[in-house]
Amino acid sequence: MPEAREIRTIVAMGGGGFSMEPDNPLLDGYILELARAAAIRAGRDGARPRVCFLPTASGDAEGYIANFHAAFDDVAEAGHLALFSRTVADIEGFLTEHDAIYVGGGNTENMLAIWRIHDVDRALRTAWERGVVMAGLSAGSLCWFESGTTDSYGPELATLDGGLGFLAGSHCPHYDGEPQRRPLYHRLISEGKLPPGFAADDGAALVFRGMTLSECVSSRPAAGCYLVARRPDGRVTERRLRTHYLGGA
Repeated sequence: MPEAREIRTIVAMGGGGFSMEPDNPLLDGYILELARAAAIRAGRDGARPRVCFLPTASGDAEGYIANFHAAFDDVAEAGHLALFSRTVADIEGFLTEHDAIYVGGGNTENMLAIWRIHDVDRALRTAWERGVVMAGLSAGSLCWFESGTTDSYGPELATLDGGLGFLAGSHCPHYDGEPQRRPLYHRLISEGKLPPGFAADDGAALVFRGMTLSECVSSRPAAGCYLVARRPDGRVTERRLRTHYLGGA
């Protein structure tokens, strides 16, 4: 049983990383540094960080898994957890042995349903509470919140309820990357169908320590994160949050 680590961290990327920005490693490098810090806290100073990819939302697409290993094999002890052809018996033990868990994009609702069948949701919570870094983009960003916007049901965006709820409120990834995202998110919050929450552009990430937003980082100079809330009269307010560009000085 790995020693408990105190810092609970979630990196929720609106989009980016190796699958969307193969020539821009800034966000993945940031996650890797957090994984290194987690390894040190676990008493493995000097060891390569252990990073596990969860490709469930893509149906465990072989190409996606291969791209993850191409991006991480040289810089980490990289592994992945497949559920469609499951070979790992003790999922909780497997996940808690890692320093970071990286959740890929795809169909969020399908992913959550499959996770619950295999008790991955419980295993992820245990790993998070023990200080394993949680990270991901798109579906891998949305899943940590209570609710948000999703394209899980087809080309038209819809409301997602029943997220893992590690983080309170709602979330909208791909805020600047898909034209429907921002207006729908505003409307759903205005109508009270979603609680207030956080949005992230492609190339931007919300970083939470525990349940509190700690910082926002980006791999693109113009990418940002936003706090979106509802006024008593139903109007929506959007506040751009200070976002640190990882490629800056």
